[in-house]
Amino acid sequence: MKRLLTILAVPLVLLACGGGEERMIIQNTGSDTLLSVAQGWAEAYAVVDPSVAVAVSGGGSGTGISSMINGTVDIANASRAMRESEYEASRAQGLDPQEFVVGYDALAIFLHPDNPLTSISIEQLRGVYGEFGEIESWSQLGVSVPGCSSDEIVRVSRQNNSGTYAYFREAVLEESEFKLGSRDMHGSKDVVDLVENTPCAIGYSGLAYATEHISMPCVSGAEDTSCVKPSVDTAIDGSYSIARPLFMYTAIPPEGAVGVYMDWILSEEGQCIIFEKGYAPVTDVTCA
Repeated sequence: MKRLLTILAVPLVLLACGGGEERMIIQNTGSDTLLSVAQGWAEAYAVVDPSVAVAVSGGGSGTGISSMINGTVDIANASRAMRESEYEASRAQGLDPQEFVVGYDALAIFLHPDNPLTSISIEQLRGVYGEFGEIESWSQLGVSVPGCSSDEIVRVSRQNNSGTYAYFREAVLEESEFKLGSRDMHGSKDVVDLVENTPCAIGYSGLAYATEHISMPCVSGAEDTSCVKPSVDTAIDGSYSIARPLFMYTAIPPEGAVGVYMDWILSEEGQCIIFEKGYAPVTDVTCA
């Protein structure tokens, strides 16, 4: 069941010729939301334990979980919890998936920087994105957007293998379907890039992908009249209505190098890295 791979390719041969030791590689794939922090962890861990390399790639939460079940990766990153069907597929192969909450993320709403909208409610977001929603224009939200002569809202979303897509559907659309006609992007960065270059656009993704070239309205929850801006602090204290846990999964209880790596991610050093990347840590930490 152990899927740590010893690097036997040419780079290892060159290291061995120079007197170097073999390195172990941990395969880590999945959520695009977690990609930047997973890469940060991998880079930092190369200093902590030079005998272990962590190979990180994205592709979406569903891709990471499927790869874990199929035995091609050691750790799956996910911005949603595993589904019961995925647990069943795992158990059918004799696996015992282990869930680790490694941080929290505020799901931010992104607007073009010239968009004057400063607040939006969950109900309004449902009207924009939901299959039965009737909000199609910015004037319906009480604003006129410079550069958007059509007044039409251009809805930017994620592809359906994304954990971000699944969480938005659960938390905002209340499990209803998305309205047809959105521009479904492969990654969070793609969402930001399109929104910042499209005055009529609205999009959503993890707070860590926000740039100075987009604006983010505050969001009011269905049962709360207060409007809260997305931030690490509001994700931690629970006042932001669309904050979510971030997960890592292993196919079996982690041991060896994978177990040590997971322990390090949940340590203060690992949690300070997730904080520096714009996410909320799972425990109180004191970071330099």
